Amino acid sequence: MKGLTKLTAVSLAVAAALPMMANADVLISEYVEGSSYNKAIELYNNSDVEIDLTGYKLVRYKDGDTVALDMVVLTDSIAAKGVKVILNTNAAITLPASTDTMTGDVNFNGGDAVGLLKDGVLVDVIGDIPTPDGWGSNTTFQRKLDALTASTTYDATQWVTLNIDTFSGLGSLDAATIPDTVAFTCNGATLTNIYDVQGAGDSSPLIVDGSFSSANEVTVKGIVTARSDSLYKGFFIQDMQGDNSPYTSDGIFVFLDQAAPDTIQPGAEVCVQGKVNEFYGSTQIDLKADQKFEVGALGEVPAASAFYVADGETLAQALERVEGMKVTLDAGSEMKITRNFSFDYDSYRNNMVLSHKAPLMKPTQVFEPNSAESVALGEANAVNQLFVESDYKAKSGEVPYFPDFNAETGYIRVGDQLTNLEGVIGYSYSAYRILATNTITAGDFIRANDRTYAPTVADMGDIRVASFNVLNFFNDSVGGDVNPSNSNRGAKVEAEMVLQRTKIVTALVAMNADVVGLMEIANNGFGELSAIQNLVDALNAELADDQAYRFVEVEEADKYDGKFIGGDAITVGMLYRPARISLDGAANVIATPEQHAAEGAQTREKDSVVEQSPGYDKFQRHSLVQSFSINDEKLTIVVNHLKSKGSGCIEDWAEFNEDSEPADMQGKCNAFRVSAAKVLGESLKDVEGDVLVIGDLNAYGKEDPVAVLTDYDASTTDHIIRTASWTTLNGKVYEREGSVIDKGYGLINLNTQAHGATTYSYSYNGELGNLDHALGNASLAAKLVDIDDWHINSVESNLFEYGSKYTGDLVKSENAFSASDHDPVIIALSYPEPVVVLPTPTPEPVKDSDGGSLGYFALMLLGALGLRRRS
Repeated sequence: MKGLTKLTAVSLAVAAALPMMANADVLISEYVEGSSYNKAIELYNNSDVEIDLTGYKLVRYKDGDTVALDMVVLTDSIAAKGVKVILNTNAAITLPASTDTMTGDVNFNGGDAVGLLKDGVLVDVIGDIPTPDGWGSNTTFQRKLDALTASTTYDATQWVTLNIDTFSGLGSLDAATIPDTVAFTCNGATLTNIYDVQGAGDSSPLIVDGSFSSANEVTVKGIVTARSDSLYKGFFIQDMQGDNSPYTSDGIFVFLDQAAPDTIQPGAEVCVQGKVNEFYGSTQIDLKADQKFEVGALGEVPAASAFYVADGETLAQALERVEGMKVTLDAGSEMKITRNFSFDYDSYRNNMVLSHKAPLMKPTQVFEPNSAESVALGEANAVNQLFVESDYKAKSGEVPYFPDFNAETGYIRVGDQLTNLEGVIGYSYSAYRILATNTITAGDFIRANDRTYAPTVADMGDIRVASFNVLNFFNDSVGGDVNPSNSNRGAKVEAEMVLQRTKIVTALVAMNADVVGLMEIANNGFGELSAIQNLVDALNAELADDQAYRFVEVEEADKYDGKFIGGDAITVGMLYRPARISLDGAANVIATPEQHAAEGAQTREKDSVVEQSPGYDKFQRHSLVQSFSINDEKLTIVVNHLKSKGSGCIEDWAEFNEDSEPADMQGKCNAFRVSAAKVLGESLKDVEGDVLVIGDLNAYGKEDPVAVLTDYDASTTDHIIRTASWTTLNGKVYEREGSVIDKGYGLINLNTQAHGATTYSYSYNGELGNLDHALGNASLAAKLVDIDDWHINSVESNLFEYGSKYTGDLVKSENAFSASDHDPVIIALSYPEPVVVLPTPTPEPVKDSDGGSLGYFALMLLGALGLRRRS
């Protein structure tokens, strides 16, 4: 990772005061931001003596940041009145043999300013700080000869702007040679219709199979519908007439590999000539090498066509029909948000994802791993995605096409239907994308599952139990006690920690649960400065005394190092209301397995090459058990947080999945989670009374760990479930080799019992599913009144969470929404008070008028009429 060089206001002021000092005689004289790796910075020594470059380095201010990232530490020296060129290590730039050069990590882009530092002080810069998006993209800048003075303030008038990949002036102060050009014209050219270029298939009919480019150039004329100066680097054109066929697109992208000239604006008629390319699935006309285009008159922008998915076709097929065209997503398009606005690691920008008709469901939430149904759903999900993009990288906390984005009224939720968005359809990073050309308002989102301010079960049943992953609640910023790893995964400053706590408390108050299982709370003990005490104090401040909570504390013998539950930075916890439910005995810990495999413990072979495994030491968090008494009945609750899906175990290495998602879609370390599930099942199988297993199992509804704890039966399926190898438990060998599970432990998935398999509490990569579960034994399941995944987090934007690192000036809210990244799960249970059966009294004899007794029937009749004698 590159180092950070933070230039404070003081250091900038000092730098501004040093322009005439000797260390400012070295300055930036040329900046090259070319194609691919063609990046270079030229330095000039404006003094009459050779200068030692020790202490100098180049930095960049990435994408508008005001904190600099180190690029190259300079070495050697620079001759008097001489230049030195610093090239990207992989640059394809040929310079005269006499040029003084060095190579390094010169990796700035068109959105970065570049600075020159001497002993940590800025002495020269090219580009404003912060830098406008795309400021220097695909451009060469040469400093004018009358401006060879270092400055900490960028002045654009001191620089000459040249085209991409202009290198002829690099290595000297001579001006670059600009070749004469002959204006291109379409006069006399034979035009090809855009829809004939696009054709009715996945690729252009003008490209022969096995090739990615047409044999000949084509000349095409159309009206500009959108520019793309950053994302695609070119512009979109569309045939005004079209062929009225739903199978062929009337639009196409024209690739320049740089921002189009200002004359190319939406509505302008443009004629272009170039080869047709299929660039990673995107049909385009390539003008990068020889920019042949002619700009005509400026007129009306083509109207957007209503997008629809026809019966029998996938979303991907429908998008292919309109690739390159301007479309509108109206109510008839049925496009739903399946991933909220957030960071996209493929394109390294913020965007959101749409799917047709409904958000995507994680295949292993509803189908057994490796089953035909699971595979089919995974394939269907892959072609049911449309990314919503802006051409420029928006500022942190801003949605460029939704300017009223805010935490209270301008929110976006997974499941909302998006309407009235217009844009052009492109294809990049193996996905279809709509490049937005207008803006929308909150009224353009049709809410399918709008916000609710309390769960549906908040007042149901005799008691309620909740499971809540609180997204790394740490109190380090207010002097909290340390955890075993002495690390802080949560808020780093007090204001963020207080906001996080406030949002969690708001949610907990609304949930109205009598027992709450917590995950991802700091594992810093149970003292006055513990995170769990901090949370309980804040929670109880909002409640009446009879609603107040206490936390469960484990016995000293179960504490790690006398303080903690296990050795991780985070742990599980449990809160309860003593006025509503009573402890039944002491809490205890169920230790979970660890995996310890020495280097070379396993081998794998590929292409006749045998490799030995690296060493593996993997851990997972222990589980917390507490029994309660409620109306003379016993309820045992187990809070869990199993190993995450992110980092790999030795089983993943053996299957070549250390850097990729396993084919069964269960994530990494699945067998390790199965081992934990087996230990849990064995520990709980003989517990008397009702048993409720809750928490973040890091496994979706049909995945192996849940199946092991519930209804798995090897005799009814071909799917084999194994535990992990090389495991220990409580410091002793548990399983040297993974074992096969034959039968599950019989717990019942309460969510499935109540609502079927398509429930969810978490969203990842545009797919919904339950990682947070409530599993009960038969007697507990019989007491279920209802269960609710309260969707306050999984469907909301993570920009509303407590952290401010990527949210800029976005105003936060103290409401419950985005209090975490997992939804809380609330379970309402029936534990009525015992019915007291009073003994039936024996009626006394009643004498009649003759001194005899009334018959029993007569006595009852008198009672019914209210005529029974007074005693």
